Amino acid sequence: MILRNFAVIEGGDGSGTSTQLKLLEKYLLKTQKTSFFVTREPTQSNMGLLIRDILEGRVTVEKETLARLFAADRCEHLYAPGGIIERCTKGELVISDRYTPSSLVYQGLECGTEIPQVLNASFPHPELLIYLDIDGYAAMKRIHKRNDNTEMYDHAEFQQKVRTAYLELLPEYQKIGVRVVHLDGLMPPEEIAAEILSAVQKMPIMERVL
Repeated sequence: MILRNFAVIEGGDGSGTSTQLKLLEKYLLKTQKTSFFVTREPTQSNMGLLIRDILEGRVTVEKETLARLFAADRCEHLYAPGGIIERCTKGELVISDRYTPSSLVYQGLECGTEIPQVLNASFPHPELLIYLDIDGYAAMKRIHKRNDNTEMYDHAEFQQKVRTAYLELLPEYQKIGVRVVHLDGLMPPEEIAAEILSAVQKMPIMERVL
């Protein structure tokens, strides 16, 4: 099932998904043409914070356990009161920094494709999927330049595999009717933001208010 009014920004670590979500939010706040909600995964719930502790090395669990935690956090993100489905159904635009594609890629590389596919099979697909494409080595240069705390997946070789997995996954989303926008993550942030805004503005919920 495709969930209308739902857009997702995806990409490997260092691709700029969080930066672009902030820029899009800034624009939407300025124009206020439609009700919207920006969010991210892992969420800020207790489960999401536990996932963050695992990713940053403060807690250790089995790879399959992490895949299940991501799916559980996503289930709450979708179905809890005030969650994604409720908001989209009420006619609110929802944009998320990461969603099921991240699990299919990252957990698929970590513990095989079967477990993530089964865990995420029942979740709805976004109407719009924006992918920020960046080479794994370039991504790691960005991360180190920002002096960010590195996470368990922050290795150039792994990020190269992440990019390959995304590129293999995107056509599968297109086949089921998801509109996929593939962007060069090395473009200047302002140019990427303009492309993302253009893609979002083509969503029916935005066309009704323009």
